Amino acid sequence: MLRFVKEIQGSRDSDNYSTPPDFYEELNKEFKFDFDPCPLKPTQDGLQVDWVGNIFINPPYSNIKAWVEKGLYEMERGTAKTLVYLLPCRTDTKYFHELIYHRAELRFVKGRLKFSGKAPAPFPVYLAIFR
Repeated sequence: MLRFVKEIQGSRDSDNYSTPPDFYEELNKEFKFDFDPCPLKPTQDGLQVDWVGNIFINPPYSNIKAWVEKGLYEMERGTAKTLVYLLPCRTDTKYFHELIYHRAELRFVKGRLKFSGKAPAPFPVYLAIFR
């Protein structure tokens, strides 16, 4: 369990955990996503391409700030309409207070998600929704 906690909370190994499909599908029904810049097996660098429309982002947890900054940039450019981030609850971080808090709609997920079919994550998650 300790290894799993370390991996998913912020090491580079944690960057390869997929969103539970049923959880994603429920969100997709509501938001009708056009693009996911962070797929499990990427063919391009999501930070280097344009984001257009409604975007779902489950970013690498080792580099959350860069992904939030990219999304906000795309919204300022007018290409991204809605951003839906799936993030670990780290409300004590600088990026949370500078980029998310008071700027996004926050939805806290009840219970613990099972990423990549593994045991439940050892931390809660939330959605940060920018419109």
